[in-house]
Amino acid sequence: MSEPSVWTKRRMGALMGGGVGLTIGFLFGSWSILQNGAGPRGVLSTLSKTMLSSAATFSFFLAIGSVIRNDSPILEAAHLRLMAPAPAVRSRSEGFQLMRARWEEERRRESSRS
Repeated sequence: MSEPSVWTKRRMGALMGGGVGLTIGFLFGSWSILQNGAGPRGVLSTLSKTMLSSAATFSFFLAIGSVIRNDSPILEAAHLRLMAPAPAVRSRSEGFQLMRARWEEERRRESSRS
């Protein structure tokens, strides 16, 4: 099973932002109408304008945020590489012993292949 693409994540972010924006727009628009009145355009027009502008704003920013937070394998590998613990500090003699042990292991592998 593969991960969703960047465009799928963008669309999902936009849809979630639209839903959140419509809800927030309804709440704040209703509060504004109750507090200040509907104005010359009427209740429905004022409420719908508030809801749509809020939905467009939230949708735009959540779509961008979803793309930015895209956890692609390349970015994840780079992050793991950056967050890896620092190598242990060893003395020169320990380093030489490890190097000689690796060389011996490589020689054994080469001799077993032949």
